[in-house]
Amino acid sequence: MKVLLINGSPKLNGNTATCLKEVAKTLEIEGVETEIVTVGNKNIRGCIACGSCVKNGKCAFDDAVNEIAEKFKEADGIVVGSPVYYASANGTLVSLLDRLFYSTHFDKTMKVGASIAVARRGGTTATFDELNKYFTISNMVVAASSYWNIANGGKPSEVSEDKEGMSTMRNLGRNIAFLIKSIKLGKETFGLPDLETPARTNFIR
Repeated sequence: MKVLLINGSPKLNGNTATCLKEVAKTLEIEGVETEIVTVGNKNIRGCIACGSCVKNGKCAFDDAVNEIAEKFKEADGIVVGSPVYYASANGTLVSLLDRLFYSTHFDKTMKVGASIAVARRGGTTATFDELNKYFTISNMVVAASSYWNIANGGKPSEVSEDKEGMSTMRNLGRNIAFLIKSIKLGKETFGLPDLETPARTNFIR
């Protein structure tokens, strides 16, 4: 069992990284392998809707997106953490996620997804909702915690003083581990749900 954690902050040891490390530490205690990848300091452009991923099975821009795609494919879960900029996620992270979820065609059914939003003050719930949409359109299971997966801090690592925030991160780690283990047992016992092929519709005149 493995969980991939993506740090959307450009800071390797900032508040977002502190939260992700708290989740990862808890997952490791629960017997789940983890890997943290930092993307906020990389040059990642947005999707241009060229459609080449449909033919080639990967994004046309051969950068961190394609590297992370392979890790995502093998992982049982993914945790995406972002600092809050103007009540939304880091633009670099959004560009990566747009391309990652659009260009990967492997089945994500019942993979566990979780998002974390970190801010000095406000905008965390909007960012939390924004990031969860990648999971809910992909037939994934969204992991919750004892509060929204948010924490507050301004200066680097100041978030560690947010006791409720840190507790939320640890509970999130426990819940992710439980879901991964339970889904594994469910697959072995019942298999995956038999889903309908979606009827892709546009505006009907």
